[in-house]
Amino acid sequence: MSAPEASPQKKPGLLLAMIGPGLLVAATGVGAGDLATGAFTGAKLGVAVLWAVLLGALIKFVLNEGLARWQLATGTTVLEGTAKHFGRVTLCIFLGYLCVWSFFVGSALMSACGVAAHGLVAVLNPNADAEHNKVIFGIVHSAIALALVLIGGYRLFEKLMSVCIAVMFVIVVTTSIAVGPDWLAVAQGLVIPTIPQFDAGGVKWTVALMGGIGGTVTVLCYGYWIREEGRSGLDELKTCRIDLGTGYVMTALFGIGMVILGSQLDVDFSKKGATLVVELGNQLETSLGAAGPIARYAFLLGAWGAVFSSMLGVWQSVPYLFADCWSLIRETPQTDIERPRVSSESVMYRYSLYAIATVPAAGLFASFENVQLAYAVVGAAFMPILAVALIMLNGSSKRVGKEGRNTTLTTVFLIAIVVLFAWAGWSQMSEKIQKAREQATGTCDVWSLNRT
Repeated sequence: MSAPEASPQKKPGLLLAMIGPGLLVAATGVGAGDLATGAFTGAKLGVAVLWAVLLGALIKFVLNEGLARWQLATGTTVLEGTAKHFGRVTLCIFLGYLCVWSFFVGSALMSACGVAAHGLVAVLNPNADAEHNKVIFGIVHSAIALALVLIGGYRLFEKLMSVCIAVMFVIVVTTSIAVGPDWLAVAQGLVIPTIPQFDAGGVKWTVALMGGIGGTVTVLCYGYWIREEGRSGLDELKTCRIDLGTGYVMTALFGIGMVILGSQLDVDFSKKGATLVVELGNQLETSLGAAGPIARYAFLLGAWGAVFSSMLGVWQSVPYLFADCWSLIRETPQTDIERPRVSSESVMYRYSLYAIATVPAAGLFASFENVQLAYAVVGAAFMPILAVALIMLNGSSKRVGKEGRNTTLTTVFLIAIVVLFAWAGWSQMSEKIQKAREQATGTCDVWSLNRT
């Protein structure tokens, strides 16, 4: 009897290759959501909600590890597993959700890229029109990202993303340290779960922070990236865990840095949403003395790298989801026949890429802050749905084998994710009902007084 064939070994020193897809997850998830939502939340609630950044990163790690485990154990994507075990009607529902999500995330990314580019231009021309530049630069960045995805393929995409995440990580973390926050308050915010302004939007922004940190629907794209790297079989699970762990540690540190910056810099976000990046840079310049001008430009460059890498990642990966979902909905059920893998050369991939790079431009004319919040909240709604799917898919040894099945701890954590987001949703609904009642009561009182 011959010995089993050994799995291919990684060449020594190629750590970057091993953690490549994890860096892509971090670079894609860190961008419009983390930059804007982190800064806005820090300004509104302070560093007391830093625990939400850590929890958000941990939630994304658990979910993405479950996705990778399913794919390595079965050789199919989670969308394929959903179609097989829950029926194609669930994919129809997801496709509708994906269209809505793509519009909000595309608008948020275009808006964020436009604002970041305006920040760089404003260094040379302080009188530049922020709203006009946001629209123009947002559209230009989308066109550039579209061209890079079409021309460069996965390998160019991977190299560009590695550069962008290195730049944004070093600069944002360094500047957040340089502003000199109250480190005791930071430590307390990391370990003591509190939500300031609980009845005045605090829950909404905390959930948005958890939902935005590290991406939402884009976690599904990890499976397509590890296919590009040739990973298959549960022997690769350890590599994927290291890979994802590295990516989400970087994501958490970046999110913490943005919340700290938002809490320390005196910026009127409600009135200057379109000049968010410029205002943060100006405050850095003022607060850091002689090093201020360098810190300002470095921060603007890091912010631009964050949002553009996120745009590039979404433009490259989300069309995979559309193409995979559409082909699964349309195809005739097959048994024991390998379905052709989704390709970036497929017609549906190209159509989806063109759509996500153009249609969301309509959102550039909306409030920057409102677009960012809508994007984060809509994305957060995806988390409990994915958690339920992983409980069911990875909860059976018949589907994923004994080694691929959820551990008890993983199952408990996934259930906690569902409960957490259900509680947050109920809190938001109760808040809106209460406000509606107060408004109705106020209207009634005014009407009675007028009659008198």
